[in-house]
Amino acid sequence: MPLLTLTDASLAYGHHALLDKINFQIDAGERVCLVGRNGMGKSTLFRVISGQAQLDDGERWQQDTLKISYLEQEVPADLQDSIFDVVASGLGEIGQLLADYHHALVEISDDEAAMHRLSDLQHKVDVADGWNLSQKVDVVLSRLDLDADKMLADCSGGMRRRVMLARALVSEPDLLLLDEPTNHMDIAAITWLEEFLKTFNGALIFITHDRTFLRSLATRMIELDRGQLASFPTGYDEYLQKKEELLEIESRANAKFDKKLSDEEKWIRKGIKARRTRNEGRVRALKAMREQRAQRQSVQGRVNLNVDTGELSGKLVSDLRKVSFSYPDHPIVTDLSTRIMRGDRIGIIGPNGSGKSTLLKLLLGELAPQEGEVVMGTKLQIAYFDQHRSQLQPDKTVRENISQGSDYVMVRGKSRHVIGYLKQFLFPPERIDSPVSILSGGERNRLMLARLFTQPANMLILDEPTNDLDVDTLELLEDLLIEYDGTLLLVSHDRTFLDNVVSSTLVFEEAGYVREYIGGYDDWLRQRKQQASQPTADKKAIAKSTDSSSTQKQKKLGYNETRELQSLPQKIEDLESEQQEIEAMVSNAEFYQSDPDEVKKTLARLESLQDELSQAYDRWEYLDSLS
Repeated sequence: MPLLTLTDASLAYGHHALLDKINFQIDAGERVCLVGRNGMGKSTLFRVISGQAQLDDGERWQQDTLKISYLEQEVPADLQDSIFDVVASGLGEIGQLLADYHHALVEISDDEAAMHRLSDLQHKVDVADGWNLSQKVDVVLSRLDLDADKMLADCSGGMRRRVMLARALVSEPDLLLLDEPTNHMDIAAITWLEEFLKTFNGALIFITHDRTFLRSLATRMIELDRGQLASFPTGYDEYLQKKEELLEIESRANAKFDKKLSDEEKWIRKGIKARRTRNEGRVRALKAMREQRAQRQSVQGRVNLNVDTGELSGKLVSDLRKVSFSYPDHPIVTDLSTRIMRGDRIGIIGPNGSGKSTLLKLLLGELAPQEGEVVMGTKLQIAYFDQHRSQLQPDKTVRENISQGSDYVMVRGKSRHVIGYLKQFLFPPERIDSPVSILSGGERNRLMLARLFTQPANMLILDEPTNDLDVDTLELLEDLLIEYDGTLLLVSHDRTFLDNVVSSTLVFEEAGYVREYIGGYDDWLRQRKQQASQPTADKKAIAKSTDSSSTQKQKKLGYNETRELQSLPQKIEDLESEQQEIEAMVSNAEFYQSDPDEVKKTLARLESLQDELSQAYDRWEYLDSLS
């Protein structure tokens, strides 16, 4: 017997039908993922399922005893309770009792009245058999790294979201609805949530852009597309294949329909003969076809992403030499040496609060290390995506945020009308003069990307860019970054995104130590497991080899070598400038129409410049290793 059903369910906002006579059923034990483009009505469907939104037409039915728990995408900001109070409230009356006992225990004193109240509350919890529930609250708080006594009003948006997730989890509902549960969670919390939900006894419906999370959990896919709900009794990868087949069938059917409509339009234009009585049926059929074509909703467009890489940066981007930085009693980065070169694609992985944003500031030279040295490269043009969207001004319109209110914006060196440019990011014209404050999370992220890509940039800094993006837009962003030939620094908890985009990772480990691994997230896991499984003797041998190598580097630089090391960065910069000038010259078709001897001489110089640069970099790296 189903837990809940929707029959011919319809709901529209204005003339826009979000649900158009859909049918849906959820059974006990199912784990269903709801997918669909941003703005298609996924969160609205969740509100209908939870009973928070009423249908315009159709029927919603649920079992009488069905308990539903719903984590919304937007978290209330006006709660004045502690984290423990909020999480425990998911348990109803017993939750309030546990919250009272928790406060009495925290505030315990020698006062007789206080001791009596604590004893009375303890007795009530005993009678209600609430200690098992109390343990569940404690486990969820611990797993999601939540401070029970902190006030929710003092928490960040991401922390509040984790609190509301904990509240939804402890109630052990029959049906759990999770709208983007992994947003603002670190990888450790996400993997714990995956394992928790695999053992969850109730039914689950969730919305997520995290493809690793999706693949791990979903037993069925449902897709909301242009008001229609389709069900796929498969996992994510099989759904993608089936969806592609259905879109191809739809495209062929639409093409056939459009050809017939075109033929009928030609026939009606032949004149009055078409309006004879014996042809009235055909005229009515044509009118119906026109109405059908007008009502057909086309597949929503895809975001068009392009980035102007600007001029070429220097080969060196950033060189960290034995860098350390800490706050009182809290090391952030400890003795880190790493070198970022032009074209590197580096992912940064670490728990929330580990210092990823601080590391970015050190890498960019925005924050001075307390120990060690940071040497920055030359000709850097940096574009920064801030996960908190602080670059957006909520009280101003979309247009004002992208072009300071102008009708035009410069993109890749060309003037573009702001309406046409924002259409590429799926903003309809009527949305452009709306204040940013009313935009959804996905719309704000798309606006951030639109703003970002107006800037010429040979270095992209992306701090959690995937939050609130639908999967289609996420995959398009991946494609753009794969083709991007500048330098990329990416902070992300999206494991699939990391695997598909980066070539190496900097991982925060214990006591502020940051280690570099080749490859993406899965490569890091594999290398970490290999290190853990190595015999102790092998580890000692590796350590001894490393110590020996370090000892060999203890040779001191002489006076002349020190002067040479100091002069090499400027020499490299001069060589790179000359190289860029010649490359620009030879890329012009007219260059090859000049004197053949000069062409030959110039090409020879270009080839020798590459050799000189390689030698200069090799020499610099050698001398630097001795310094």
